[in-house]
Amino acid sequence: MGLLSKKPKRGEIVTLGEHDLACVICKNDRFFKREGQLNTAGLTFLDLDWANASALCCVCDVCGYVHWFMPI
Repeated sequence: MGLLSKKPKRGEIVTLGEHDLACVICKNDRFFKREGQLNTAGLTFLDLDWANASALCCVCDVCGYVHWFMPI
């Protein structure tokens, strides 16, 4: 590895309640967490997208599949 080379990032294990999340596509257990906007047609029409709710998105660090979780 060169001086400027970076070690590839790995995601983290995500626990939901009492269960660790596993990717439904590749069964991987590491994810990157992101926030996703849950847009609605009405608020988008009024240019108020910022007022929509957000969801937790867990992106599999192997296959890239995105798991969406609604706020409770």
